[in-house]
Amino acid sequence: MPQQNCWEYKRCGREPGGAHVQEYGVCPASTDSSCDGLNGGKNGGRLCWAVAGTLCEGEVQGIFVEKQLSCVSCDFFKKVREEVMQTPGECGFQVLKPNQKDVLRNMLSKDMLEN
Repeated sequence: MPQQNCWEYKRCGREPGGAHVQEYGVCPASTDSSCDGLNGGKNGGRLCWAVAGTLCEGEVQGIFVEKQLSCVSCDFFKKVREEVMQTPGECGFQVLKPNQKDVLRNMLSKDMLEN
């Protein structure tokens, strides 16, 4: 079975040309090319938890820091993590987009300096 992107797994219909684009718009995970290939997905399709503005449970979600608790308990997040960890030659499970590590590090450093 080929690895699924989030819009295929969740059947949200927010991918370009999807059934719910008219109502909810195109999901940013389906078009975020900075994530292309990460965790074996197309665009942000297998890194949707790190993409701001995705739709989950009928609600538009915020940035990763705001939605991380619900995302790490999501069945799709767990499925991707398991699949990536079992794939020979895969570089490892990606939780953040490439630029988010630096942003998160800077946020944490700034917060520690202020407290």
